[in-house]
Amino acid sequence: MPFSSTHNKHKLKFSAEEEFPDLAKHNNHMAKVLTPALYQRLRDKETPSGFTLDDVIQTGVDNPGHPFIMTVGCVAGDEESYEVFKELFDPVIQDRHGGYKPTDKHRTDLNHENLKVPDAWVPPGWEGWGLAGRLGPSGGVGTRALNSLEGEFKGRYYPLKAMTEQEQQQLIDDHFLFDKPVSPLLLASGMARDWPDARGIWHNDNKTFLVWVNEEDHLRVISMEKGGNMKEVFRRFCVGLKKV
Repeated sequence: MPFSSTHNKHKLKFSAEEEFPDLAKHNNHMAKVLTPALYQRLRDKETPSGFTLDDVIQTGVDNPGHPFIMTVGCVAGDEESYEVFKELFDPVIQDRHGGYKPTDKHRTDLNHENLKVPDAWVPPGWEGWGLAGRLGPSGGVGTRALNSLEGEFKGRYYPLKAMTEQEQQQLIDDHFLFDKPVSPLLLASGMARDWPDARGIWHNDNKTFLVWVNEEDHLRVISMEKGGNMKEVFRRFCVGLKKV
């Protein structure tokens, strides 16, 4: 679980040398990048929401990894994390994604006529809200937007906290329901924080457009249908994503 700001202030009473974690046996990208000098430069910084360097690296410190499996080892608590801790995140991202530099841009094409690969889901995020390890009330923002959809996207939201047994069983039968995270990597990142508050599932009446709210991302948008018409699946995905 990420540290509170009070805990971080307590840690700052000790020197950077005393608090620098032993990463000698860790196999993750964070451990490759983080040095005592970098830790000292960043340890007293925090984002506007209070996310600190110790919050960023906690999952990588708690989970050394496997000699043959290189994990990331750090997590952003909000969008500002990438700027405040860019000295750590930039080289980690570049190392993890085969040389993807801070100046590179991800190309997005939501024209369904250009479909080449049948993959129709994406985890968008809300600007200004904390990410999964530091979730705020973003679930309310997402559900209001979803519940306002009309036409083929008209549907209903099912909050995990207030779900009836019948609703839960129906979502299980439809293979829609997601579980509470159990992975040590996710738990150390704060992904199960305040579970199941602000988590839920929304789908349209036709059960062809599905959104997971605050599972590991603010929203996970999925378009699907039986059969092999991937162009229609992607068309619905593109139109629905723009509406959300």
